[in-house]
Amino acid sequence: MRLLVTGGLGFIGSNLVRWILQQHPDVELVNVDAETYAGNPANLADLLPHPRYRGVRADVADRATMRALFHDWHPEAVVHLAAESHVDRSLQDATPFLRTNVEGTQVLLDAARETGVGRFVYVSTDEVYGSLGPTGVFTETSPLAPRSPYAVSKAAGDLLAQAAYHTWRQPVIITRCSNNYGPYQYPEKFIPLVILNALEGQPIPLYGDGQQVRDWIHVEDHVRGLWPALTRGTPGRVYNLSARNEQPNRAVAETILALLGADPALLRTVRDRPGHDRRYALDPSRAEQELGFAPRIPWREGLRQTIAWYHQHTAWWRAIREREDYQNYYQQQYG
Repeated sequence: MRLLVTGGLGFIGSNLVRWILQQHPDVELVNVDAETYAGNPANLADLLPHPRYRGVRADVADRATMRALFHDWHPEAVVHLAAESHVDRSLQDATPFLRTNVEGTQVLLDAARETGVGRFVYVSTDEVYGSLGPTGVFTETSPLAPRSPYAVSKAAGDLLAQAAYHTWRQPVIITRCSNNYGPYQYPEKFIPLVILNALEGQPIPLYGDGQQVRDWIHVEDHVRGLWPALTRGTPGRVYNLSARNEQPNRAVAETILALLGADPALLRTVRDRPGHDRRYALDPSRAEQELGFAPRIPWREGLRQTIAWYHQHTAWWRAIREREDYQNYYQQQYG
């Protein structure tokens, strides 16, 4: 298979690229990544050079470049992960989110249609559904009600993908996944932030009362769900991917501190994020039944593995946390 992956230097994307190259020796893979602040070449550096991998530095919203790439390489399938993905940053400036997540998605759909791509997976998010009350779960038929600029931009891409199927019968499959954690996650995200601040004995910022509930899945389990979505998913269908693992933010932080043997007093309450969604939870029954999706990594074991990974990759995360752009963002957000 000739596969094009977008955003393959990011957190989920780099884990997907690694998994595919390791598990599927018949796949030739091109990775398109703009190498923005979170698109880190170090995420795949240890795999290179690789005979079945090529990286292309490019913006998915650059129509001329994407058309040329598709026409020159003729991928048989696409997994579109490239996205601006941090809610907090979208509250500061939504413009990059609109360009990458909306314009970029349309550019890729157009290029895929022109060149007859046989399968196109759009990787969406549970945040397109909005916020839940204290009970219930989102299914694939739940209405979209995004409530942050990031979520709106992903919902727009989601709808563009659905429109491509309904209008042109493009073979588009959409996945909506819950919160990911695991290796190579950018250090400003919640779980690595807790781990790394704890390792360095720094205060750990916790929004509001810390009772916002998220549905957590290890990134390797997410990646294992994307492959059957790509190869066996029904075009036009949406698949929720979840490990049925709801956890309040405060409990997540306290569990990590306990696993590290760190002082719980490191937790510091900071002003809550504007419009902070209270709870997400996904029902993955359709993916379980149609794709054979079955997460394997238990929550506490996954956290232990993630903590161990950050322990073992100090140079990777310190190179990021010591950068001026990271320090400026951190001070602006929590200072």
